[in-house]
Amino acid sequence: MTVIAHLDLRFQPDILEKAYQLLHEILIDTRAFDGCLSVDVLIDTADPAHVLLHERWASVEQDAAYRQWRAGEGATALGTLLAGPPTLTTFTVSSDL
Repeated sequence: MTVIAHLDLRFQPDILEKAYQLLHEILIDTRAFDGCLSVDVLIDTADPAHVLLHERWASVEQDAAYRQWRAGEGATALGTLLAGPPTLTTFTVSSDL
């Protein structure tokens, strides 16, 4: 079952260039991770420090494996560039509606 994950990030505005560069590097591994179908980076037109990652995963299990990897071996320094904690929301795709 396909899973959509929204990761809502708010970067510190004074280090935005550095945050974008690190995010670009991080997403290389994310996009290559088993089960990742796509990742779109959405930048708020009114606030460029507000970024939403729209991720599409092949299954709940592959998304969970990715989250576990990022929490451990695949951890990054992205958290040091955030203005607050990120918010993750996951959705399943319904073909019934």
